[in-house]
Amino acid sequence: MKSLEVLAVELKQLIVESCERPVEPGSITNEELLFGPEARLALDSLDALQLSMAIQKRYGLRLTDSKETRRILSSVGHMAQVLETHLAAH
Repeated sequence: MKSLEVLAVELKQLIVESCERPVEPGSITNEELLFGPEARLALDSLDALQLSMAIQKRYGLRLTDSKETRRILSSVGHMAQVLETHLAAH
């Protein structure tokens, strides 16, 4: 099973690739907000769609509820926790 640490590193790389942001994956913290005008990366709804599709393709986790998806994708830390639980159950 993958640790939260490993998942966080993988997710940062996934964010940079799927959302095409010109930042170093390592510069993204686990707690920083990813979406909205106050977020450094300022990801939008299209980025959320691309990211959720990339997560589904890589980890088999489908994010179907938009409210829940927004909460899960809010930070790398949230995503890693949800993925760890998902991967442990499958």
